[in-house]
Amino acid sequence: MQLSKTEEELMNLLWKQKKAFMKDLLEAYPEPKPASTTVATLLKRMTEKGFVAYVMQGRSREYYPLVKKKDYFSKHVNGLIRNFFNNSPGQFASFFTQETNLSIEELENLKKLIDSEIKKR
Repeated sequence: MQLSKTEEELMNLLWKQKKAFMKDLLEAYPEPKPASTTVATLLKRMTEKGFVAYVMQGRSREYYPLVKKKDYFSKHVNGLIRNFFNNSPGQFASFFTQETNLSIEELENLKKLIDSEIKKR
């Protein structure tokens, strides 16, 4: 199951805070802030989808993520590679390095990461 763009934005705030009350999440939004009813609806949907849970603290709900950010985005990147790059990580890497206008320094850092992974295996 996937999150919508607005749900992902809220999920990012929750991942950063690790756990938060709705008022904390509202405060973390940049201007213009969404209505509290909008955030409440998003949290309800995300709870129903199994991405978020909460514990009651008095009359307030303290929300926390059930899915790790790394796991969520790893699934998306793997789906992207499978669906748009013929399941070829090489085609994805080629597209990524050619189409994102990376600086020499960024390319060098990528090369170091790849070299490090090769040594580990």
